[in-house]
Amino acid sequence: MDGPTAAPPINEAIQQANKYMRIAQMYLDRTAPKWVERWLATGVLLALFMVRILVAQGWYIVCYALFIYLLNLFLAFLQPKFDPSIEQDAMETSVEEGGEEGLPTSAKDDEFRPFIRRLPEWKFWIAATRATLIALGCTITRVFDVPVYWPILVVYFFILFTITMRRQIRHMIKYKYVPFDLSKTKYGSSRR
Repeated sequence: MDGPTAAPPINEAIQQANKYMRIAQMYLDRTAPKWVERWLATGVLLALFMVRILVAQGWYIVCYALFIYLLNLFLAFLQPKFDPSIEQDAMETSVEEGGEEGLPTSAKDDEFRPFIRRLPEWKFWIAATRATLIALGCTITRVFDVPVYWPILVVYFFILFTITMRRQIRHMIKYKYVPFDLSKTKYGSSRR
């Protein structure tokens, strides 16, 4: 009399969701080494979003929010994981409080220290693509189409971009780090 019981519909839905999440993760894992193609796809999505904004003549607040978020992601991408200004402030505070300086935290002899980003490129791409898809989704309904005078938003964004990038570049110059490695390091020839 005890036959197999049917699984509750919630368990089946969870199993289906897990199945689709594993499939999506599989495709994401396959794109990991193809960074040019990933960023081109995100650029196409961003261009599609901009065409949607220009053709529909609306959703300027959504556009502004997306670009502020992308600026925030970009700044996190440019910053080191361990901020030298915070470490320097901590050292100055401990010396001022009468403590001894302790072991050196930075190399005085220009020893190679790799640049570790606060936001890795992979997570930057995932967040940027996800935000662009959400912004595209917001343009489907008129709920997010708040009427604003868009030239003010554009001017404000460029002012904000200029100020934050100037501050970031000064920080990079002051603490002598470069977030981009454009050339391959050559250690000498190995002719025998």
